[in-house]
Amino acid sequence: MVNLIVDIKPIVTYSAYVEAPFDKAKEALEKEGYHVISSRENAQLRMQEGKDAFVSRNGNRTREAFIYNPKTGIFLTNNSPIMANAQEATNCHRNNKEFYLTDAQVEESLADCVELSDKAIPTNRFAENQITVYAFGNVAEQYGQFLKSAGIKEMPIWLANLEDKPFARQMWLLRLVVGSRSVLNGNYRYLNYDYGMRGVRQGGEATAKNLEASQTYTIQDIQTALKTKGLTGIESILIDSLRQ
Repeated sequence: MVNLIVDIKPIVTYSAYVEAPFDKAKEALEKEGYHVISSRENAQLRMQEGKDAFVSRNGNRTREAFIYNPKTGIFLTNNSPIMANAQEATNCHRNNKEFYLTDAQVEESLADCVELSDKAIPTNRFAENQITVYAFGNVAEQYGQFLKSAGIKEMPIWLANLEDKPFARQMWLLRLVVGSRSVLNGNYRYLNYDYGMRGVRQGGEATAKNLEASQTYTIQDIQTALKTKGLTGIESILIDSLRQ
C-alpha cells in the first residue's frame, strides 16, 4: 500500500482593519494575532480583492517608516522606529511634537533602507525602480500592472520637509483614485488620530469546499487576473475550457 502524505496545505490569509490612534490600533491588532501589514502585503491584498474593494478604495498605515535625516537625506525603511516605540511616538504627536530619533535609532533604521525622492514613479516601471522594488518586493511589477490597469499612470511620493534633527513618520499607503493616482505618503504626522491601520494573519487550513463556497469568479475576474500576471494570450483557451 502506498501512503500519500499531504505535506503542503492551503492557508487562508485573514486581514483586519481598525481606526484608532497608532499605539492603540497596533495593540488591538496584535492582541488578536494580527501583525501590521507591510506595503507588499497591502499590494497583494489589493490585487487579490480588486480595485473596487474596500482595501483598495481606502488607504491605511503600513509597517514601514520614512526617516528624515538632515545629514544624509530621506529614506524608506522596513525597520520602523515608530513600530518599536509605538506609545512614545504616538504621545509625541499627541503633544504636537515630532518623534525625533537618537543616533542609535537612525543607525538601526538605515541599516535596511532605500533613499527617496519626490519624483513620481511610472506604474510601468515598478520592477525597474529601487523604491518600488523595496516597498513592494517581489510583487512590484505585478502591482504596477494592477495600478496601470486601473488607469493609474504613476505613483507620487509625498514627503515632509527636513528639519535640524532626524525624525520619523509612518508610511501611509493612499487609496486608489481610479484613473488618477495612488501615493506613497510619508507626510502624515498624526499618529494620534483615528486613522486606519490594517493587519494580516494566517488562518487555518482551507478545504476545497470552503474555498469554493467563499470565492466566485466571473469571466472578467479571470481575464483581469491573467492580465495582472502577464499571462495574456491564453484567456480564450482557458475560458473555452471552463465553459465546456
